[in-house]
Amino acid sequence: MSGLTEEVAAKSQQTAAVVVDALVGHEAPTPDASLHAHFDKFASATSPDGEKLMTQIDFIEAITPPPSSPAAFYHKIPREQYGILFLVADRERRGQITVQDYAFFENLLSKPDAEYEIAFRLFDREGAGVVKYNDFLQLYKENKSADALPFDWSSPWASLYLGGQKSRRELSYDQFSQMLRGVQGERVRQAFQFFDKKATGFISPSEFEEIIVKTSKHKLSDHLLENLHTLCNVGLTSKISYPTVRAFQNIMKDIDLVEIIIRKAISKSSDGKITRADFLNEAAHTSRWGTFTPMEADVLFHFGSLDNQTGRLSLSDFSKVVDPSWRPSERMLSDPSPITKAAGGSLSVILGSMYNFGLGAIAGAFGATMVYPIDLVKTRMQNQRVTVVGERLYLNSIDCAKKVIKNEGFVGLYRGLGPQLVGVAPEKAIKLTVNDIIRGYAKGTGVDGKGISLPWEIVAGGTAGGCQVVFTNPLEIVKIRLQVQGEIAKNTPGMPRRSALWIVKNLGLLGLYKGASACLLRDIPFSAIYFPTYAHVKKDYFGESETKKLGILQLLISGAIAGMPAAYLTTPCDVIKTRLQVEARKGETNYRGLVHCAKTVYQEEGFKAFFKGGPARILRSSPQFGFTLAAYEVLQSVFPYPGSAKKEESLGDSKTSVLGGSRTGEDTAMPWVRSRNALKIILDLDQNFGKVKINPSEDEWQRIRGMGAA
Repeated sequence: MSGLTEEVAAKSQQTAAVVVDALVGHEAPTPDASLHAHFDKFASATSPDGEKLMTQIDFIEAITPPPSSPAAFYHKIPREQYGILFLVADRERRGQITVQDYAFFENLLSKPDAEYEIAFRLFDREGAGVVKYNDFLQLYKENKSADALPFDWSSPWASLYLGGQKSRRELSYDQFSQMLRGVQGERVRQAFQFFDKKATGFISPSEFEEIIVKTSKHKLSDHLLENLHTLCNVGLTSKISYPTVRAFQNIMKDIDLVEIIIRKAISKSSDGKITRADFLNEAAHTSRWGTFTPMEADVLFHFGSLDNQTGRLSLSDFSKVVDPSWRPSERMLSDPSPITKAAGGSLSVILGSMYNFGLGAIAGAFGATMVYPIDLVKTRMQNQRVTVVGERLYLNSIDCAKKVIKNEGFVGLYRGLGPQLVGVAPEKAIKLTVNDIIRGYAKGTGVDGKGISLPWEIVAGGTAGGCQVVFTNPLEIVKIRLQVQGEIAKNTPGMPRRSALWIVKNLGLLGLYKGASACLLRDIPFSAIYFPTYAHVKKDYFGESETKKLGILQLLISGAIAGMPAAYLTTPCDVIKTRLQVEARKGETNYRGLVHCAKTVYQEEGFKAFFKGGPARILRSSPQFGFTLAAYEVLQSVFPYPGSAKKEESLGDSKTSVLGGSRTGEDTAMPWVRSRNALKIILDLDQNFGKVKINPSEDEWQRIRGMGAA
């Protein structure tokens, strides 16, 4: 029982912390603070003087993604192999690293040539700034696979870099990096010669498969690995020639350029598919000279068309070739790779949208409910006419609220709330979605080349406001007629109260869109003013950024400031819309349309009539969006999306991406992906690098996520 009480108390404290954080906002930790926190999370050892230390197992845990992450495909690069990188971080060769050592390693990851520098420092065992031949060969032999393909480090190719047997050279960073760049190609060439003992220029499909698996497995998709033996179908024989092998290598080596060309060619295609000729034509336009040979195009289209023999391939066909993380079992369930995103969404995307829509509906209903009495007073004030027969009902907004409570009770302030709650969810969804889509399309038009220009901000907001009218106008006309029923009943004894369904049936389809033109005139400028103002107040006044999250109070203030000019300046259109949508009573003018209503109001009541209910509109519109956002932020924090990574499990408070998480802003994939890429370069030497460097105990394996049950 005590355990349950403690759990409830802990949950209460957590919820309270979330609410406080949402109210006041927070600044993301500085890189140094975030790095220290990440180090402390995984460091399991302690020095005699109390300093935290990381072991090799801790280091693997810190630099690799969770097994469930799309960045983790450990069936190609087992997790323990990342331990070879520990030798780079462990500068003192003590078997444990300090936070300063870890910071040094992360600094390496942030460099533009991180992958090659990490490999260089691994082989520079003395830290002298050069790689010595004996040190290089010793580390290579320690990690060489028992069944590795033969490789001669005294060959003419290797001697060009390392020198002959009598004059071995020390390699600088630039020289060593260049050697690594070409070592995989030389390994394939020597392996081909090993199998082609009669120098026929051909090897069997199984021999080709063995070469590629033992030299390039860590860089290829499962689709390629499963179908390597079919490359013989590119030629006219049952064997594979050396030119074909070289063509395969070239395609894999330039796979990033291949993807760019595919994207460009498909963007010009009417059906989203291209032929081999389309690819070669786009390749010729992309480069200054012929980039890919006909045989290289044959190899690419061969592997892309194994499941599609039409000769016209789509992005999904090519993704199996160009995306190294592609796996057969994950075609429909995994996050799409960059090249396959355009081919369609996934179940997780649909479920995520439903989750956001549900929270948005709850938050929107909360915001609408909070300000609804003000909206009712605003409607009744706008509908009050000086020419009506009888006494003037309301002196001002306060008098209106008092009389509603006196005559109809407190519940009268919420008359017509039902249709409002029904419509608020799709209204917010339509408005916010359209605004985000157009802002995303116009991203990069700003002065800094990154943001969005003011004209595009206005277009995005105005379009969003226009789109919502299709759905919200029918709900508004029902809401307004319900809101004024109370005062009609007071002046017309025996007048029956109508339900929302009766009003819908009585109006008919066309009647539900009465006043839509005025609604468009109100909502388009409102959103065109509101969204840009709201974005700029958050950014320019409160300093919102990728590292600084605003709290609810700041969002409320931003919403209030943005809503003031938007609400008040569009009040004339709202007055006209209200007059058109409210059923005229006996003795009142029956408006024939937008222009007639505007002229009549001006002639009978003067210019001030166009701003009736303006203060109430400000009081309603300004806080409503803030209340909605506040509720949405709290709901997201207290009820996170099932299966999503919690903040404390990520590497800081930054965003996540398909390739992993990060603490460094937009480059969300850097720590995990660049560690993996550095290991890939090292594995070009041999697939076994790192496997023999770790011999953890069973208890240590238990600390590595996903390995305990292995």
